[in-house]
Parts: sequence; C-alpha cells; structure tokens
Amino acid sequence: MAKIEIYTKFLCPYCTRAKALLNAKGVPFEEIDISTGGPRRSEMLERSGGRQTVPQVFIDGRHIGGCDDLHALDRAGGLDPLLAA
Repeated sequence: MAKIEIYTKFLCPYCTRAKALLNAKGVPFEEIDISTGGPRRSEMLERSGGRQTVPQVFIDGRHIGGCDDLHALDRAGGLDPLLAA
C-alpha cells in the first residue's frame, strides 16, 4: 500500500476535503499539522517546491499538490493506481 502524507492546518476547509477523499478511498495517511509553523512547515516548503498553501499531498514521496490537484487526479483516474502501488 502507498505511503500517503498530507500537510494540513487546523480548520482548513481544503484540508478537510482532501482528507475526506482519502478517507472515502479507505486509505490510511499520515497527517502532518503545520498550524504552528516550525521545522515541519519548512520541510513542506522544501518538498513541495516552495508551495505555501495547504494541504500539500505526497504519495510514496511524489508531490501530488493541493486539494484541487488531488481531486483532479482522482477525476482523471490517476489516483487509484497510485494508492494501490
């Protein structure tokens, strides 16, 4: 099963939507809360190529992007194969 990491902030509606999609797919994920900043926020910025918005989603280390990117990937049929890997 794929390793899924999602950087989030408290009360972020886009984070909630992204997590809801992953939950609907029945896949476990690691949520990394960067609400207070710190080294995990710096880690997210480095891994995402400087993208500052949340969520930022990674599947097996591959940067997927934010909520809209995740949903677009699912609509295009590309999410399920990544999750099954």
